[in-house]
Amino acid sequence: MSVAETRRKKIMALLQKHQSMAVSKIISQFSYSPATIRNDLKVLCNRGLIVRRHGFAAINSSTVQASNENFSDRTMKFHDEKVKLAHAAMKYIQSSECILLDASSTCYEIAKVLNKEPLRLTVITNGLMAANLLKANSLITPILIGGIVNGASSAVEGLLGLNLLTKLNIDYAFLSPEAFTLDKGLTDFSIYEVQLKQQMVKYSNKKIALISPDKLGHNSLATFSEADQIDQFIIAQTPQNATQITSIFQDHPHLHYIVV
Repeated sequence: MSVAETRRKKIMALLQKHQSMAVSKIISQFSYSPATIRNDLKVLCNRGLIVRRHGFAAINSSTVQASNENFSDRTMKFHDEKVKLAHAAMKYIQSSECILLDASSTCYEIAKVLNKEPLRLTVITNGLMAANLLKANSLITPILIGGIVNGASSAVEGLLGLNLLTKLNIDYAFLSPEAFTLDKGLTDFSIYEVQLKQQMVKYSNKKIALISPDKLGHNSLATFSEADQIDQFIIAQTPQNATQITSIFQDHPHLHYIVV
């Protein structure tokens, strides 16, 4: 991540904490020039992450609402496509492996499929719903990553569970971002979620990205994985995004993807 993006992430952390701050107060928190910070605020505003008015900057409430959307509501969005993504992911999973599922509603669909399969697995996850579901399967050993519990997203976030990731040999990590573009890679809004997912990418042998139609062609706050760090993209195709998928990947033959 560039110095500028790291700085903008810190600005967003401030605004997430305080909701609204005077621009002069934000500037005073950093050892950069006022012009640099004002430019960062302009960039964040153009991305739709914050709003600016009368010398103040504030979190864009519509963006925050989307990022903290109730988990059960998220499972209903593009549900059929997420089920297809989950079934496509199954071809990469074999018995006796250690896999990782993030806390996304898409990976929850993978957990639902796994729960019905006769596979002996270790499943690491920061998803409360996935861990709770898989605990009933005697063939599966679910391991919940420790950290800060986000009730809205039913996720465990932050780096408190990092030591766990360093000690296990993870065969496959299945990751679903809040947004994806080739330019910014896989992105998420929650800084704590981004921090944890960056470590998931680092300590997993193979990375599989699951992209539902609402994630394609958008950017969120911070990148947790560059596109070329992903071993396989699985993308849900609809009549509306078929051309978009082709245009994104046609000039990048080194990126492996399938559509479902």
